[in-house]
Amino acid sequence: MPQNKLSAQQVSVDRFWDNYLFILKKNAISANSIPYYRKHAEAYIKSNKNTPLSVQTSHNIDHYLNAKGRLRELKEWQFRQIADAIRLLFTELIQPQWSQSYDWFQWRAFARELEPDHPTLMRDADPGALVAPSSNQHILRFRTNYSQTHLAFVKTIRVRQMAVKTEKTYEQWIARFLRYCNWQEIDKLSLENIKNFLEYLAVSCKVSGSTQKVALNALIFLFREVLGRDVENILSFTRASSKQRIPTVLSVNEVKSLFEGMNGRSKLMASLMYGTGMRVMECTRLRIQDIDFDYRQITVREAKGNKQRVVPLPEKLVPLIRVHLTQVKAIHDDDLSAGFGDVLLPVALARKLGPAAKSFSWQYVFPATRLAFDHRTGKTRRHHIHESSLQKAIRNAAKKVNMTKRVTSHTLRHSFATHLLESGKDIRLIQELLGHADVSTTMIYTHVIKKGGLAVKSPFDAL
Repeated sequence: MPQNKLSAQQVSVDRFWDNYLFILKKNAISANSIPYYRKHAEAYIKSNKNTPLSVQTSHNIDHYLNAKGRLRELKEWQFRQIADAIRLLFTELIQPQWSQSYDWFQWRAFARELEPDHPTLMRDADPGALVAPSSNQHILRFRTNYSQTHLAFVKTIRVRQMAVKTEKTYEQWIARFLRYCNWQEIDKLSLENIKNFLEYLAVSCKVSGSTQKVALNALIFLFREVLGRDVENILSFTRASSKQRIPTVLSVNEVKSLFEGMNGRSKLMASLMYGTGMRVMECTRLRIQDIDFDYRQITVREAKGNKQRVVPLPEKLVPLIRVHLTQVKAIHDDDLSAGFGDVLLPVALARKLGPAAKSFSWQYVFPATRLAFDHRTGKTRRHHIHESSLQKAIRNAAKKVNMTKRVTSHTLRHSFATHLLESGKDIRLIQELLGHADVSTTMIYTHVIKKGGLAVKSPFDAL
């Protein structure tokens, strides 16, 4: 090849990387990270060297990042950095048409690993351990200094089959209470200590009434159920002010607007939450076998209070879910080919249906974009996405479409119930769909649909 042609090619390559570095600086990528971003972009280009960047599609991105997500030695922040480097390469430098609508968010947000004490892993990840590791020093001191009491606490709460989140919350409050009492011996603590602690929360910490009530429930459980003490005289203490909150509800047009600010997997999940009334954890934990396309229904198996219920599968979402599951199946098949493919099963089921952990029907509908290595068990699995990633996507969408209401993932559940009530559905049916134990909880939505302040027409409108 003539020398002048080589020189022209090198000039073109140098200009390409100069433009990429300019894009990195424009997007406020730190000076320390810039060399790594270029390294990631170069590695991607090298892996697809037979296909020019200008003709590559989203399938090239999917294949590359899915392969990266199976590397055990790759840390979460490194995976996010790789995905971001490729995103900037395509959206701001190459700029193919598909790159603007492609779901880049999933690779960064849905790569987050579940913490060891996450509700999904807390009891089931390591059958040989009673509790998951904790980084909270007060909880660790509770477990160490009061080992017998802690053991009795865990056994009591699990025999009663109370929720994982309840166990985690109660453990935190008991540890805070013991710290407040200067880690006295458990036998020396009395109802007076509980009363002083609850008043401290209300007066000094200014917690809400609901927060104080949770603390009270945790301590009553400890004293009455675990220690076998009489707690009948605990009712006289300063209570934090409590008020009933009317849930934030979006109108149908606002729901449509919110979804317009989303795309990809996060949009599908948010749509499913609004269309079924599921909680965010119920949605993220959904498994393939829980979706019944023939009967157009979803079985929510890991609901609050360890209960099960059936919710409707929106007809409009069926084609989208089928396409999504095809993609999930491809990822699972590649996992199996690479020697992985396991999913976490509850301990009892794992003993009974061990091989089912590799079955597609047991996989999560919304799997994480990375495999997770458990150093305690030595197993590598693909968990479901972290619920905080979906919560963040919904908040970002509300901000993107300039929504003035405070929108959370639970707002979609409130909107589901309210819109059903507005359409004339029976309150008992809505209670069943939401999984409420008491209809009084569902009755809060009757306050929302009384338009204009308790259905009263303002006299100003008559002027």
